[in-house]
Amino acid sequence: MFPSALPIWSSCGFALLERTPRGWLCPTDAYWRLWLARPELALVDESCTAEQALHASLMQSPTRAVSAAELEALEDTDARANHRLFLTFRDAVEAAGSLEAAYAGFFQAGAMSVPPLFLDLMVQAMVCSLLQDEPDAWQWRAAELLFRRQRVSVQDGRVLSGDSEVLDLLNETGGLGAVGRLLMQGGAAVPVVQMEVLGAESAGRYMNGLVGAGRFNFLLDLTHEIQRELPHGLTLTMNRAQSGLKALAQVLEKWVRHFLGVGVQIQAESRIEDPSWRWHVGLDVESTRLLNDLYTGQTVAPERQQRLISLFKLRFDDPQYMRADVQGKPVYLGLAMAADGLLKLKPQNLLLNLPLANSN
Repeated sequence: MFPSALPIWSSCGFALLERTPRGWLCPTDAYWRLWLARPELALVDESCTAEQALHASLMQSPTRAVSAAELEALEDTDARANHRLFLTFRDAVEAAGSLEAAYAGFFQAGAMSVPPLFLDLMVQAMVCSLLQDEPDAWQWRAAELLFRRQRVSVQDGRVLSGDSEVLDLLNETGGLGAVGRLLMQGGAAVPVVQMEVLGAESAGRYMNGLVGAGRFNFLLDLTHEIQRELPHGLTLTMNRAQSGLKALAQVLEKWVRHFLGVGVQIQAESRIEDPSWRWHVGLDVESTRLLNDLYTGQTVAPERQQRLISLFKLRFDDPQYMRADVQGKPVYLGLAMAADGLLKLKPQNLLLNLPLANSN
């Protein structure tokens, strides 16, 4: 096992995992006990006798087989469904031998359907292990995009990414929890707690985990130095020195190397003018559609173009790892928000869609 890097990330259980010789993460009994303690599985006052017995036995032996009869004995429909999902997931991870192997397998054709929350917790643990010795706060914050949905906004010319769950909660309660919600519903004036943009003065506090109950409450600056110009040339801009875009690129490099075993270099691009543009990967649903339309020559409305947050160029350190028909060519990546400003990055896209030599 290995020590915690950031206290605010401990909920994903990365400190309770063990490493294989390859550096992938294996579950332990302690890891599964953490899952059993989650609100979806933990006992409540209304838990029936059968649920109490099942929970107690799993806490003692987290990987033991559970019969269909034991599950059917649970009186609460939601409890029964939650335990069934957890056990299916647990068995798949145990059979795969590591979180990484299970994660990759979940996206294969015909694979089991996994709740998004489960996938996000897996990604959080894997990313945490990748960054364990990384001192750069911007990379840690950028890594949150891989497993936490973001809300993107433009404020004073800056493109800022904030955790959507935290922002929504602040909007509802002013940062004062249930009391704040009641006050706001009653029409009382409640001072709104502002989220802080990660910067040189706050980086140390972020890395020390000094965010208390308001975890994930730092904004990440995704601003380009110069604003963009977007016909089919896809003009964007160069990024800042302390850039969330640069940090995200560095995290994605580590992600690809960890899973696929190949070195890549990723950088934010000011403009794509490539007559031999051969391959692209959207890092989210919106950018996938946008890049596909541009690649096939479809007209893209200006409002859709404006949702594009950034472009990136990915190059393989060794082109021999690429498919022969695109060997040595750059792979262009896109990052875009939806019409409502939400961004849900899909890190699996880089594992499934890169033009590797051993893929079809």
